[in-house]
Amino acid sequence: MLSSRGSFLLGFSFCALMLVIAGYFQLVDHLEPCPLCILQRVFILVVGLVMLLAAIHNPQGIGIRFYGLLAGLVALVGAAISARHVWLQNLPADQVPTCGPGLNFILDNFPLNEAINLVMRGSGECAEVLWTYMGISIPGWTFLAFIMLALLAFRQAFRNK
Repeated sequence: MLSSRGSFLLGFSFCALMLVIAGYFQLVDHLEPCPLCILQRVFILVVGLVMLLAAIHNPQGIGIRFYGLLAGLVALVGAAISARHVWLQNLPADQVPTCGPGLNFILDNFPLNEAINLVMRGSGECAEVLWTYMGISIPGWTFLAFIMLALLAFRQAFRNK
């Protein structure tokens, strides 16, 4: 059984691997990320940073619970974003939203709460399935990864001493 530090380090390593894979898809395979993809990457980064901070800090007792809950909750928000993305990808063609502006344009021209709302609504490019493995798209795999990260984090938060 891994120590809490080992579990947090494992979670951080998994997040780092996910970001490397995302970079590979973007820079080598030339799969341009849509706004929802970028938002999922941000949440992977945040979960990874929380887990790295927990591993470095190596807290005891309530500190483990705090980091576990924080990482788990952020991972669940990431899972919700991924689920929304999968839902958009599975819409019938006549219900897919039209393509919208890029994330940079949205962030530059709208207040943050409205920008988040626009990104979460999705757009036509978010509905495209550019890659699958075993019939599951990138957002589907990301959803599963977020669930695994949440379970790992909540295991730390609610484990018995």
